[in-house]
Amino acid sequence: MGYMVIVWLVLMAGLLVIEIVTLGLTTIWFAAGALIAFLAALAGLHPGIQIGAFVVVSVALLFFTRPLAVKYLNSRTTKTNAEALVGKSARVTIGINNLKSEGQVVINGLEWTARSSVDTMTFKPDDYVTIVGIEGVKLIVEGQKKGESYD
Repeated sequence: MGYMVIVWLVLMAGLLVIEIVTLGLTTIWFAAGALIAFLAALAGLHPGIQIGAFVVVSVALLFFTRPLAVKYLNSRTTKTNAEALVGKSARVTIGINNLKSEGQVVINGLEWTARSSVDTMTFKPDDYVTIVGIEGVKLIVEGQKKGESYD
């Protein structure tokens, strides 16, 4: 066994440690490339072929599989706190009027400052609205379509 076997093992181990520390889904693909180069070194292939295999496999995995992995992992994350409110219904407790800088809603037993997504649209107390966004600590709301109900 040549020194390249050790080089690829050390490189693979270092890249795996970096991936574990950063969790960026970047160096893992280069670690896989180092694994293929390690196998090429074990097979006794020329160092140029090992390096070529490392580069080709690493770049191919990075560009073709990383987006799929990120998409899959991000789809499994759960929205937390305020992010989970988007799309939910809320009841207006203080009339919403952007021009007067007033408005408040209650959702899940908590009161929030609210503003309409359209400056000229107002809502009265006890109207139900749909949360369409969050800006700072204010919920951005729109009127509900007929047939929608309070969650």
